[in-house]
Amino acid sequence: MKNVTDFEDLLEEKYGKKGISKRDKYEADSLAFRLGVMLKDARKEAKITQEQLAEKTGTKKSYISRVERGKSDIQISTYQRLIEIGLGKNLNISIG
Repeated sequence: MKNVTDFEDLLEEKYGKKGISKRDKYEADSLAFRLGVMLKDARKEAKITQEQLAEKTGTKKSYISRVERGKSDIQISTYQRLIEIGLGKNLNISIG
């Protein structure tokens, strides 16, 4: 690695600058993974199974599993339904 000073430099070296398709794919995959981890943690904290969450929200267990593994591109409205209806929590989104 050539003179990497921070995480952004590492990302640019490996995936290119923001706006390049390879970098955009990495960013999308990273977001899907992070959302999945947060959903899984919240579901486990609520002590419900993937199947129970799917029943409460009108989805399928396989879909919940894909989301939790970061393998599904999820819409905000669907994520909100999983969090608020399925888990009884509030979803707060901020732009910084």
